Amino acid sequence: MQKAIILSGVAALILLSGCEKAAAPAPETTETTVVPDETMPAEEAAPTDPATAPHRFADWAGKWTGVEGMFVTITPGEPGKYKLEMQSDLDTKGTYDGNDSEHGIKFKRGTEELSLRRGSGDETGLKYLAGKKECLIVKDGEGYCRD
Repeated sequence: MQKAIILSGVAALILLSGCEKAAAPAPETTETTVVPDETMPAEEAAPTDPATAPHRFADWAGKWTGVEGMFVTITPGEPGKYKLEMQSDLDTKGTYDGNDSEHGIKFKRGTEELSLRRGSGDETGLKYLAGKKECLIVKDGEGYCRD
């Protein structure tokens, strides 16, 4: 009986050792150097689609509403550039070129160098926008928020 147990144990070890997978040999690598063919024309860069180009403030795109019919609509253009359609007061409506800057979108309106920056409705100084959380501020008394 003792021999049968020993023999069955040895047989089990032999069977288990046969199930062990052998390590696969590492694939052979051969380095090849590709030398560009000077007779082939260089690849041209694909034109950048303004809709997919990188913009620092791309999430600001769309319409933002101010008080008394004021608004700004931000449209991304070339990389880092924007078109701002803006009704900034009752008498001033225009389209302005904007650029990415450190804290917002810089633009020139008339002779003023201005910047749209992130803020809250309370920071605009406008009672109608008070309490709103997602806003852009140009200067004290001029701001636009999303509903």
